[in-house]
Amino acid sequence: MHSQVLTPLNIAVLTVSDTRTSATDGSGDALAAGLEEAGHVLYARAIVKDDIYPLRAVLSQWIADVDIHAVLITGGTGFTSRDSTPEAVQPLLDKTIAGFGELFRQLSYQEVGTSTIQSRALAGVANRTLIFCIPGSTGACRTAWRHIIREQLDSRHRPCNFVEMVMPLTQATTAPH
Repeated sequence: MHSQVLTPLNIAVLTVSDTRTSATDGSGDALAAGLEEAGHVLYARAIVKDDIYPLRAVLSQWIADVDIHAVLITGGTGFTSRDSTPEAVQPLLDKTIAGFGELFRQLSYQEVGTSTIQSRALAGVANRTLIFCIPGSTGACRTAWRHIIREQLDSRHRPCNFVEMVMPLTQATTAPH
Protein backbone atom coordinates (compact mmCIF):
# COMPACT_ATOMS: atom_id res chain seq x y z
CA MET A 1 0.00 0.00 0.00
CA HIS A 2 1.21 3.51 -0.79
CA SER A 3 0.43 6.80 0.81
CA GLN A 4 -1.14 9.65 -1.14
CA VAL A 5 0.86 12.14 0.94
CA LEU A 6 4.46 12.17 2.06
CA THR A 7 5.12 10.50 5.39
CA PRO A 8 7.92 12.63 6.87
CA LEU A 9 10.70 10.57 8.40
CA ASN A 10 13.11 11.52 11.19
CA ILE A 11 16.56 11.20 9.66
CA ALA A 12 19.98 11.47 11.29
CA VAL A 13 23.14 12.47 9.42
CA LEU A 14 26.50 11.15 10.56
CA THR A 15 29.74 12.40 9.01
CA VAL A 16 32.77 10.15 9.43
CA SER A 17 35.97 12.17 9.09
CA ASP A 18 39.25 12.92 10.78
CA THR A 19 39.33 16.46 9.39
CA ARG A 20 35.82 17.86 8.96
CA THR A 21 34.13 20.21 11.39
CA SER A 22 30.59 21.57 11.45
CA ALA A 23 31.91 24.56 9.47
CA THR A 24 33.51 22.41 6.74
CA ASP A 25 31.08 19.50 6.46
CA GLY A 26 29.80 20.09 2.93
CA SER A 27 28.69 16.48 2.48
CA GLY A 28 26.65 16.48 5.68
CA ASP A 29 25.21 19.86 4.69
CA ALA A 30 24.16 18.48 1.28
CA LEU A 31 22.42 15.49 2.86
CA ALA A 32 20.71 17.63 5.51
CA ALA A 33 19.50 20.13 2.89
CA GLY A 34 18.27 17.35 0.60
CA LEU A 35 16.25 15.56 3.26
CA GLU A 36 14.70 18.76 4.54
CA GLU A 37 13.81 19.90 1.00
CA ALA A 38 12.11 16.52 0.50
CA GLY A 39 9.90 17.15 3.56
CA HIS A 40 11.72 15.01 6.12
CA VAL A 41 13.04 16.06 9.53
CA LEU A 42 16.75 16.39 10.34
CA TYR A 43 16.43 14.68 13.72
CA ALA A 44 20.11 14.45 14.70
CA ARG A 45 23.50 15.24 13.27
CA ALA A 46 27.04 14.41 14.37
CA ILE A 47 30.62 14.16 13.20
CA VAL A 48 32.83 11.30 14.41
CA LYS A 49 36.45 10.39 13.75
CA ASP A 50 37.05 7.61 11.24
CA ASP A 51 37.33 4.93 13.90
CA ILE A 52 35.14 1.86 14.25
CA TYR A 53 34.19 2.21 17.92
CA PRO A 54 33.15 5.88 18.14
CA LEU A 55 31.18 5.37 14.91
CA ARG A 56 29.44 2.29 16.32
CA ALA A 57 28.70 4.09 19.59
CA VAL A 58 26.81 6.93 17.90
CA LEU A 59 25.13 4.66 15.35
CA SER A 60 24.05 2.16 18.03
CA GLN A 61 22.36 4.94 20.02
CA TRP A 62 20.53 6.09 16.91
CA ILE A 63 19.49 2.55 15.97
CA ALA A 64 18.07 2.09 19.48
CA ASP A 65 16.12 5.38 19.27
CA VAL A 66 12.64 4.42 17.99
CA ASP A 67 12.11 7.99 16.79
CA ILE A 68 14.93 7.77 14.21
CA HIS A 69 13.78 6.13 10.99
CA ALA A 70 16.93 6.45 8.87
CA VAL A 71 20.61 7.31 9.20
CA LEU A 72 22.67 8.76 6.37
CA ILE A 73 26.38 8.19 6.94
CA THR A 74 28.89 10.03 4.78
CA GLY A 75 32.59 9.17 4.68
CA GLY A 76 34.88 6.30 5.52
CA THR A 77 33.77 4.03 2.67
CA GLY A 78 37.00 4.05 0.62
CA PHE A 79 40.11 1.87 0.77
CA THR A 80 42.56 3.94 2.77
CA SER A 81 43.85 2.56 6.04
CA ARG A 82 41.56 4.96 7.96
CA ASP A 83 38.35 4.07 6.07
CA SER A 84 36.35 1.87 8.44
CA THR A 85 32.67 2.68 7.94
CA PRO A 86 31.69 -0.68 6.34
CA GLU A 87 33.51 -2.64 9.04
CA ALA A 88 31.80 -0.56 11.74
CA VAL A 89 28.31 -0.75 10.27
CA GLN A 90 27.95 -4.25 8.82
CA PRO A 91 27.94 -6.15 12.15
CA LEU A 92 25.06 -3.94 13.34
CA LEU A 93 22.79 -4.69 10.36
CA ASP A 94 19.89 -7.13 10.54
CA LYS A 95 19.58 -7.13 6.74
CA THR A 96 21.68 -5.66 3.96
CA ILE A 97 20.35 -3.85 0.91
CA ALA A 98 22.84 -5.12 -1.67
CA GLY A 99 21.17 -3.22 -4.51
CA PHE A 100 22.09 0.14 -2.98
CA GLY A 101 25.84 -0.27 -3.39
CA GLU A 102 25.40 -1.82 -6.82
CA LEU A 103 23.18 0.99 -8.09
CA PHE A 104 25.30 3.69 -6.47
CA ARG A 105 28.44 2.43 -8.22
CA GLN A 106 26.58 2.20 -11.53
CA LEU A 107 25.44 5.83 -11.24
CA SER A 108 28.80 6.96 -9.91
CA TYR A 109 30.62 5.40 -12.87
CA GLN A 110 29.03 8.04 -15.10
CA GLU A 111 30.56 10.76 -12.92
CA VAL A 112 33.95 9.41 -11.80
CA GLY A 113 34.63 6.51 -14.16
CA THR A 114 36.45 3.46 -12.91
CA SER A 115 37.36 5.18 -9.64
CA THR A 116 33.90 4.08 -8.51
CA ILE A 117 35.30 0.59 -7.82
CA GLN A 118 36.95 2.07 -4.73
CA SER A 119 33.55 2.90 -3.24
CA ARG A 120 32.30 0.52 -0.58
CA ALA A 121 28.89 2.21 -0.35
CA LEU A 122 26.39 0.02 1.43
CA ALA A 123 22.98 0.06 3.05
CA GLY A 124 20.90 -2.05 5.39
CA VAL A 125 18.36 -2.15 8.16
CA ALA A 126 18.93 -2.48 11.91
CA ASN A 127 16.06 -2.45 14.40
CA ARG A 128 13.72 -0.99 11.74
CA THR A 129 16.21 1.83 11.08
CA LEU A 130 17.46 2.29 7.51
CA ILE A 131 21.18 2.97 7.25
CA PHE A 132 22.89 4.27 4.11
CA CYS A 133 26.70 4.53 3.94
CA ILE A 134 27.84 6.96 1.25
CA PRO A 135 31.30 8.15 0.21
CA GLY A 136 32.45 11.41 1.78
CA SER A 137 32.48 13.63 -1.30
CA THR A 138 29.67 16.14 -1.67
CA GLY A 139 29.09 14.93 -5.23
CA ALA A 140 28.68 11.32 -4.08
CA CYS A 141 26.20 12.41 -1.40
CA ARG A 142 24.16 14.35 -3.95
CA THR A 143 24.19 11.40 -6.37
CA ALA A 144 23.07 8.93 -3.68
CA TRP A 145 20.38 11.26 -2.32
CA ARG A 146 18.95 12.53 -5.62
CA HIS A 147 19.04 9.30 -7.59
CA ILE A 148 18.37 6.58 -5.00
CA ILE A 149 17.64 7.49 -1.39
CA ARG A 150 15.13 10.33 -1.89
CA GLU A 151 12.69 8.11 -3.81
CA GLN A 152 13.11 5.14 -1.48
CA LEU A 153 12.30 7.32 1.55
CA ASP A 154 9.20 8.76 -0.15
CA SER A 155 6.02 6.95 0.93
CA ARG A 156 4.40 7.92 -2.38
CA HIS A 157 7.06 6.28 -4.57
CA ARG A 158 5.86 3.31 -6.61
CA PRO A 159 6.11 0.43 -7.08
CA CYS A 160 7.84 0.20 -3.69
CA ASN A 161 9.74 2.17 -1.06
CA PHE A 162 11.31 1.59 2.34
CA VAL A 163 8.88 3.65 4.45
CA GLU A 164 6.71 0.67 5.43
CA MET A 165 9.86 -1.09 6.62
CA VAL A 166 10.64 1.57 9.22
CA MET A 167 7.16 2.66 10.25
CA PRO A 168 4.08 0.68 11.20
CA LEU A 169 1.92 0.15 8.11
CA THR A 170 -0.99 2.18 9.49
CA GLN A 171 1.25 5.12 10.30
CA ALA A 172 3.05 5.00 6.93
CA THR A 173 -0.18 4.99 4.91
CA THR A 174 -2.36 7.33 6.92
CA ALA A 175 0.00 10.07 8.06
CA PRO A 176 -1.92 13.35 8.46
CA HIS A 177 -0.89 16.47 6.53
